[in-house]
Amino acid sequence: MKTIERSLFKGRDFISLHDFSQAELSCILDVAKELKADQKARRPHTVLQGKTLGMIFTKSSTRTRVSFEVGMYQLGGHALFLSGRDIQLGRGETIADTARVLSRMVDGIMIRTFSHQEVLDLAEFATIPIINGLTDLLHPCQVLADLMTIQEHKGRLAGLKLAYVGDGNNMAHSLMFGCAKMGLHVSIASPQGYKPDPLIVAMAQEDAKNNGGLVEVVDDPLEAIKGADVLYTDVWASMGQEEEAKVRKAAFEGYQINSNSLKLANQSAIVLHCLPAHRGEEITDDVIEGAQSVVFDEAENRLHAQKAIMALVM
Repeated sequence: MKTIERSLFKGRDFISLHDFSQAELSCILDVAKELKADQKARRPHTVLQGKTLGMIFTKSSTRTRVSFEVGMYQLGGHALFLSGRDIQLGRGETIADTARVLSRMVDGIMIRTFSHQEVLDLAEFATIPIINGLTDLLHPCQVLADLMTIQEHKGRLAGLKLAYVGDGNNMAHSLMFGCAKMGLHVSIASPQGYKPDPLIVAMAQEDAKNNGGLVEVVDDPLEAIKGADVLYTDVWASMGQEEEAKVRKAAFEGYQINSNSLKLANQSAIVLHCLPAHRGEEITDDVIEGAQSVVFDEAENRLHAQKAIMALVM
């Protein structure tokens, strides 16, 4: 990696895609592409040799844990898994104290948690880079991998239309930010009562205006899907919302990516899903296993995108 690229990001937090310019996100994606090519060619990178990433998990995960842990190993560093049972946060120690202590022992912190405020507090008191592995508000690492996947399969980002069908959740929020910054037209279709945060929508629309994109929120999933180059969905009930599953299932009836959806999209449209998927609910089995699905390329790209983030900020 070029030294100039690393100098632009060294020591910065990675909390929201809104915090980065189009040029900066393009740079991260370029580094991710380079790291992926080198990994496939078995050309090692040891830019983080001797460094340690502390990984705080209050929400369990498959892709987040494996991608960050393997990524640190491939970059020559070490990852330390810290669950709520392993550290004093689970027994009432403050975020501020945890941030100060870990800042003296590790070189970066990735946190996957419920409250977005916890990430902001960690960043305020830490003196090392903080990476947002997921909160109930945002999921920037996933969307960086999504943008990488779209770029790989479409050859570009600007000017494409992405239709997101489902809950106006952390995925919808980060997709709006990421697509707006990179000049995409993103159309979010969510039922009443499950719309994305109006403040996030307004911020993303301002980003879109400045970067040649478009952000819209609609009620009708078919309206969003029409003419789309990328179809995207997520589970109707996320982690921590299990008790709402029955109510949500009724509210999201019709908000599904299926074979009929594909007919309304562009013929060459690709299908994305952040996983895990509830097949038969937000997406049908034939679509996720179909020729237009790139969800497992997308899942793999979590590794490469996050390696780029870590290599740059740490």
